[in-house]
Amino acid sequence: MRQKIVAGNWKMNTTPAEGEALAKAVVAASSEVKGVTLILGVPFTHLCPVSKAIAGSDVKLSAQDCSAHDKGAYTGEVAASMIAPFGAGYVILGHSERREYHGEDSAILNEKMKQAYANGLAPIYCVGEKLEEREAGKHFDVVTKQIEEVVFNLSDEQFDKLVVAYEPVWAIGTGKTATADQAQEIHAHIRKVLASKFGAKAENTPILYGGSCKPSNAAEIFSKADVDGGLIGGAALKAEDFIAIAKAF
Repeated sequence: MRQKIVAGNWKMNTTPAEGEALAKAVVAASSEVKGVTLILGVPFTHLCPVSKAIAGSDVKLSAQDCSAHDKGAYTGEVAASMIAPFGAGYVILGHSERREYHGEDSAILNEKMKQAYANGLAPIYCVGEKLEEREAGKHFDVVTKQIEEVVFNLSDEQFDKLVVAYEPVWAIGTGKTATADQAQEIHAHIRKVLASKFGAKAENTPILYGGSCKPSNAAEIFSKADVDGGLIGGAALKAEDFIAIAKAF
């Protein structure tokens, strides 16, 4: 049975103190969640206080990005080797906002994947199409390319640790949401693409939905066969909403 995951992507929100309080609130309510891995994707500045806040609990820690370089003269960059010592087990890579605002392409993401794996971080690798690509019927082609150019370069051992997140870019921060059937359709396509390279191993890969998932629609989306959880944005900034989503399975 595939791992069920609800991961929060806090993006550039909360001060370190607010983030610590949010993490403590999630931990306090985490006992209500059964059979679901909870992950908090926090800003770099929050890794230390949040790691302390979740210590001793089953809640996991993730960074939102890492550098493509291991060290050096890269002002403002944060290496995977700097993230791992805080107890982070995951790192979000290829988020649509990184692709859009920072020009991240497959070449950069391949290097980031190497750095993540070299430092014991499991990538949450994001794929997804823009509105114009969806309307042009190119959504399957877009996600296929994003997978083939990066994920297909992984070894079998690395692939075993991968989490994939599907983000319909047109549904992030817009209030729009893919229907449960739309989510299932493209999640099934993603799994088929993964299987074309990695065979039966793809049946074990968690594929998360990442487009405006909230307590009101999580149960319907999570009920689909190939949806294994969510990469949650705005709703992850309230512990009660985040926990409610995790309880929606």
